[in-house]
Amino acid sequence: MNEQDKGLDFSLVIASTVHDMKNSLAMLMQAHNRWLTHLSEAQRTAPEHGVIEYEFAHLNGMLVQLLGLYKLGVDQLPLQPDYHELDDFLEAQLACQADVFASRGIVARYEVGDFAALGFFDRELIASVVANILNNVVRYARQEVLVSVDEENEQLVLTVNDDGAGYPVAMIARQGEYVQGINQSSGSTGLGLYFAARIAALHQRNGVCGHVAIDNGGPLGGGLFRLYLP
Repeated sequence: MNEQDKGLDFSLVIASTVHDMKNSLAMLMQAHNRWLTHLSEAQRTAPEHGVIEYEFAHLNGMLVQLLGLYKLGVDQLPLQPDYHELDDFLEAQLACQADVFASRGIVARYEVGDFAALGFFDRELIASVVANILNNVVRYARQEVLVSVDEENEQLVLTVNDDGAGYPVAMIARQGEYVQGINQSSGSTGLGLYFAARIAALHQRNGVCGHVAIDNGGPLGGGLFRLYLP
């Protein structure tokens, strides 16, 4: 059987389809934002608007994640690290989720330790990880979300903490497996953690690779996601 007889590369078909879906979603989001300008204040702040904003962000995050995983699988996701102002980076990430947080009555803030003003990482890739975590946090936080950056053992540690019920004990115990199968009650696949771990691992220095960890506690007492970058 020659290469033509084998048919299409299904993973490539899926990746192309996801790319088209992402473009269509972007156009839909732009049209929605233009439409909002014609609505009254009461209509723009209705609960349904919050649902729409959340689902837009959720869908976009999933599509970005799927494309990223495909590119990782075929070694087409180059790492382009640079120095970035941490205050500016965190402020931008929270700004992207501002409408969703506001619609849920959640106060989101960030803190940067005084160890340094700059971080060295691929801004786009780390932003995609943070966006995915924040989008997930919106579902579980009650009133507060804290995103912070500090230093630990000469590594940059980006932490997302909420005041929700926290990660399930079983998920924390099995976090090293990342892809844990679909949880029928929550719909979780574990792909978000797997994606975050793969992106973190791309960042290396002196033989040390980045990694992620989840736990419960922190200043807000709920879920605690940590991203370590060497």
